[in-house]
Amino acid sequence: YGKSSAEMRTFCGRANPSTGALDWVEEEEYDFHQEIARSCYADMLHDHDRNQKYYEGIRSAVSRVKARGQKVVVLDIGTGTGLLSMMAATAGADVCYAVEVFRPMAEAAQSIVEKNGFSDRIKIINKHSTDVTVGPDGDMQEKANILITELFDTELIGEGALPSYEHAHQNLVQEGCEAVPHRASVFAQLVESELLWSWSQLQPLEVDGFLLAAPPAVARCAGAHSVCDIQLSQVDPRSFTPLGPVLSMFSVDFSRAVSSSFQSHSSQFAARSRGRAQVVLSWWDLDMDPAGSIVCSMAPSWTYPEPKTAPWRDHWMQSVYFLPAESSVNEGDQLRLTVCHDDYSLWFKIDQNTEAPPPRPSCTCQAHLVWTRPRFGELNDRRRTESYVNALKSVLRDDSVCLSVSDGSLLPVWAHMLGAKKVFSLENSRMSRQVIEQVLEANSMKGGVELLEIRPDQLTSNDLGGQQISVLVGEPYFSTSLLPWHSLFFWFCRSALSGLLRPDASILPGSASLHMVAVEFQDLWRIRAPCGTCEGFDVTPMDEMVQKSLDFRESREAEPHPLWEYPCRALTRSESVMTFDFTQSVPQQPISSQGSLPFIRAGRCHGVALWMEYHLTDDITVSAGLTGPISEQGDCVWSRHRKQGVYFLRTPVESSGDGRSAVSYSFTFEPSLGDIKMDFNVTSQ
Repeated sequence: YGKSSAEMRTFCGRANPSTGALDWVEEEEYDFHQEIARSCYADMLHDHDRNQKYYEGIRSAVSRVKARGQKVVVLDIGTGTGLLSMMAATAGADVCYAVEVFRPMAEAAQSIVEKNGFSDRIKIINKHSTDVTVGPDGDMQEKANILITELFDTELIGEGALPSYEHAHQNLVQEGCEAVPHRASVFAQLVESELLWSWSQLQPLEVDGFLLAAPPAVARCAGAHSVCDIQLSQVDPRSFTPLGPVLSMFSVDFSRAVSSSFQSHSSQFAARSRGRAQVVLSWWDLDMDPAGSIVCSMAPSWTYPEPKTAPWRDHWMQSVYFLPAESSVNEGDQLRLTVCHDDYSLWFKIDQNTEAPPPRPSCTCQAHLVWTRPRFGELNDRRRTESYVNALKSVLRDDSVCLSVSDGSLLPVWAHMLGAKKVFSLENSRMSRQVIEQVLEANSMKGGVELLEIRPDQLTSNDLGGQQISVLVGEPYFSTSLLPWHSLFFWFCRSALSGLLRPDASILPGSASLHMVAVEFQDLWRIRAPCGTCEGFDVTPMDEMVQKSLDFRESREAEPHPLWEYPCRALTRSESVMTFDFTQSVPQQPISSQGSLPFIRAGRCHGVALWMEYHLTDDITVSAGLTGPISEQGDCVWSRHRKQGVYFLRTPVESSGDGRSAVSYSFTFEPSLGDIKMDFNVTSQ
């Protein structure tokens, strides 16, 4: 990127999620490569619906300015590849100022603009829009009369759209300018959903006659403020009950002065059914023209008359907001849903009167700061908890001394409830320890588990009161884990604790296995597919930039994705490709595994899905990936609690499904690195 090789290298400290060690390595523009390789630029360019709607809106805006006899001056904020500016130039704009703050992207945009022959009309400005100057010696010679932006995220305003618009109207565009998009409208629907609510609150859980109650402070807490953004199209409508209609909450007109100050908007409605008001589902639409005849909608597929016609997007999804507290609603009740927003985020409240706007929610119980939304769902999963409780019952005795190694886990609480003589739990933070203390107190077990803020490699016999560990347990779950095999940190912990274990100690889980299946993605492939030509414009310089970052060592690896949100078909059978024996310490030498999986279904193989399964006992296994058998058609059902690993093939491969071609694999677990190196190839007989 224009630096000498010496300037392009940075000394970075990287925490290894599997070993817990801090590795210091020299990286080449590490952050840039990660940002580019993990970005969704390709997904946005593959979004034909978005592109077409923008193009129609731009052509309409340019024609309106020309009809007034004015010179067409465009300001494109957040230009990315320069695509929207090239659309404007093609539509007849006289000059386009394309602003892009991310330097590698701005350089790619410059190459793309030159490659497509628009250098004379498009000026790339590598700045934040709030730093752009106007005047004879400024970045822009004159103020723009068309404002084009793509500053939106799933929550609409989370990327700072409002402050950017506010500044642009004050400093960079003419009064009465055209804007593409012209306006955005936010929609919301109040629902009851046991599934979604389980991501927000710890539910009382009864297993094997034991009832675990949630702490009152957690139940009263308004929860984490951050939005829960998901592919709402993948949430079965049968898993929630609408309590009211889809409401239009507010709109923002981008052609006029925009304010980033606090605002609230309310909408009244009659409840359509009886239930518990728990969750607000939300999305937004863009009107690309003043008449609202060109609409780009983020609505989930199940709102469409033909759900399969809904466009797929990963850069813009839908939002789930959890109400500060659930409340009973009867059919016919007159309700008022209020949405508030500051300059970056939204929050909702339901009420039956006209009280003051609700304050921005914040977590007061700490549990929402310790546990993520999927983690709440995992802790509330009754079937999963039953598996752990049954496994604990099979190894615990009256004289058991139990040690739990996981972050913010309820396993030590269950171990105490099941009658272990003494239970210790290693917690990674004071906040995590305090949350588990609340759980113990709420269940009249204060002091029943000794919570230690000590790393496994620093634990001594004195910390355990001179006792040896007879049962070592873990889910395993660690807040630092990104990829499935990062949970092997449990194995390193077990090895560090070897001197404190009884010779006949039980280890739960006793082992883990890494599983894989080759898949065809319905849509996720778009985030990695090169674009080549987009809406008639050559964007190969961006493809080359992304490829360079994908070639970078760190970015060649698998990446985490919650596959329940991204439908795929299995083209091979699933297979256990590596096993890790937790009853023994981590070996000194690498563990390797090779093999191949023949294609048994026709399709296009985009990559490989990877996940871990934990073998608690000989007959109890918990999967962090597939939660049921693959269907005859290859459909997969994935755990909602953990992200799976996805290794994308550089080039998709067509499979006839006759078993003559296969995915060959090679895995090597490097104990010194705490990582798994992998390689895949498609071979034919």
